[in-house]
Amino acid sequence: MILSQDTYLRLFGVDTPALERLVTTALQDGGDYADLFFEDTLYRDLLLRDGVVASGGSHIDYGVGIRCLKGEKTGYAYTESTRMEDMLGAARAAATIARGAAPTGPYPTFPFPGRPNPAADRYPVVKDWRDTPAAEFLPLLERLEALIRERDSRVAKVIAMLSAQHSNILMYNSLGELKYDSRPCGTLAVSVIFSDGKAQQNKHVSRSFRCGAEMLTEALLKDLADEAVRGLDDRFASRRPKGGKMPVVMGAGASGILLHEAMGHAFEADFNRKGQSIFSDRMGQRVCAENITVVDDGTLRGNRGALNLDDEGVPGQRTVMVDHGILTSYLHDRISARYYGVRPTGNGRRESFRYNPIPRMRATYMESGSDQPFDIIASVRKGIYVDEFANGQVKIGEGDFTFYVKSGYLIENGRLTAPIGDINIIGNGPAALADIVAVGNDGKVDPGAWTCGKEQSVPVSCGIPTVLVRSLTVGGD
Repeated sequence: MILSQDTYLRLFGVDTPALERLVTTALQDGGDYADLFFEDTLYRDLLLRDGVVASGGSHIDYGVGIRCLKGEKTGYAYTESTRMEDMLGAARAAATIARGAAPTGPYPTFPFPGRPNPAADRYPVVKDWRDTPAAEFLPLLERLEALIRERDSRVAKVIAMLSAQHSNILMYNSLGELKYDSRPCGTLAVSVIFSDGKAQQNKHVSRSFRCGAEMLTEALLKDLADEAVRGLDDRFASRRPKGGKMPVVMGAGASGILLHEAMGHAFEADFNRKGQSIFSDRMGQRVCAENITVVDDGTLRGNRGALNLDDEGVPGQRTVMVDHGILTSYLHDRISARYYGVRPTGNGRRESFRYNPIPRMRATYMESGSDQPFDIIASVRKGIYVDEFANGQVKIGEGDFTFYVKSGYLIENGRLTAPIGDINIIGNGPAALADIVAVGNDGKVDPGAWTCGKEQSVPVSCGIPTVLVRSLTVGGD
């Protein structure tokens, strides 16, 4: 949601002359560029463990971060107070940290004039989280637990969690740009342990959206409950397959986490600017098949990764990184955009005012292709189908990855047969991208509560259609 400019100025107790004074102070030692990031965030959470409230509460995070760029140095300081003397102290500290670098002259970043447009708001709020009594949340969590227990008698433990936040943001920079935004985010999640008396299985399901408390509907509760018990019989019957190199079909939606981790990070411009990414010298080159397009998108209405503006005041936008197999763009903040001489892509993000912005993903997904998912599976004589990943490790520079697979199936003679689990998939991100030989027509962005932890934690989302990777290493028996 986007409020009036005066609302944000009053909230942080500043006016335009005060903002200009802070920026001027941050540039006092010859800096090239400076910006301010004000934040007021209310966090609320409630956790129910087996029908009993285990924790809950709310807190406010408030302050301002001040950045000075000079040559290749970044000076950054923050304060939890918006008293002018405290903010001036932070501005002077940022200037001092950046001191000593050779200045490079005026910052030639493309300006983004104009005010934020409420009519183009990507996350309007019907029911404000801040105005919704906590007493309304408890029955919803109790209802969610009841729905899950109704669906399966093997439920041993249920932990239901609701978390919400609402952030008011004000930004100003030495280009004279004044931007502001109010960002809601709500997350409903449940972790369930099932036991059949011999073995246990666990399932974690979540939904997260940039919207208000209107997301908490009976339909959402039933959706979570259904997913929590879906495929449970197969999980108990699953076994570890024989390992080795084989074709791997990745299911639509949540398998996009592999795209995010093993490939998406390699497109972030800071890694490429520093020569740490395998794609550093491949701009304009073919990196995969012609039927593959990979996008990072901040424009999906209500999506967890949506942004009206990034944390540098750059408008959120849809960035095509790979266009029909050709690498066409990295993900840029203002620093990398200046280095490459291109426009920022709206990917400058930070965890809070305590952190400086860096290039980060938003909603990263592969667009749908033309293949039928059934036909993709039918084309595999012997391999595996995977539909739920868990923990993974990735080396950004080399692109090597290992992901743990929670559930999937053997593919034998073009058919899904025995359920499998407790395996690892090992490969190289760029190589796997180049080795995709079929792309389904069922593209899906997963609605789960994905969080990216590159130095800082930020909300993201991911997605993918059903795809066939010609060969990956499967760690099994």
